[in-house]
Amino acid sequence: MDERTRRIVSVTVELAEKGGFEGVRLRDVADRAGVALGTLYRRFRSKEELLMVAFELQVEAFGRRMDLKPARGGTPLERAESFFVRFTEGICSRPQLARALLRSLVPGGPELAERAVSFNARIEAMLAEALCGGGETGPDEREWRVAQALVRVWFALLTGWSSGQHDARTVVAETRSAAELMLGDAADASVSERLPKEVRSV
Repeated sequence: MDERTRRIVSVTVELAEKGGFEGVRLRDVADRAGVALGTLYRRFRSKEELLMVAFELQVEAFGRRMDLKPARGGTPLERAESFFVRFTEGICSRPQLARALLRSLVPGGPELAERAVSFNARIEAMLAEALCGGGETGPDEREWRVAQALVRVWFALLTGWSSGQHDARTVVAETRSAAELMLGDAADASVSERLPKEVRSV
């Protein structure tokens, strides 16, 4: 991404933080970024595409933070919860921006759908790594499938949060509940591992 494009995306984020989805007008973005409106349209076909690029950058930034400080926990369930706590808090701490980014996913279309699939896959990959604990062999098939399903649950809950149905804590709590159901034996094992050795042997 060149400097001009970064400037366009940065201005978009600033406008979305202040005025949400409706606060992002392409003419205002072009004016504040110091580019011609035609130049902006050659790079981004719509406001939704521009916001989706901003969302991609948010995901990339979270990925870098996860690389530096992986999800904590001794079990897959604990690491999944740590992952979603951090990601949810990061997104919901700027509610106007978050709601604008989530709304950009609604219209659909081939180009937007391709972008959505791409950054969904990035989030799923980060979560799968967290579930397996970053081992040398990497995530197995089950961990990949759980990661994919949990990210879909999480996005659905975020959509509910954006429309005021529940708060950010509920997003994390219900995603954790889904993780408990999906992980099955792995979640049960997490409880056993925290018990004293003599109790486990009974």
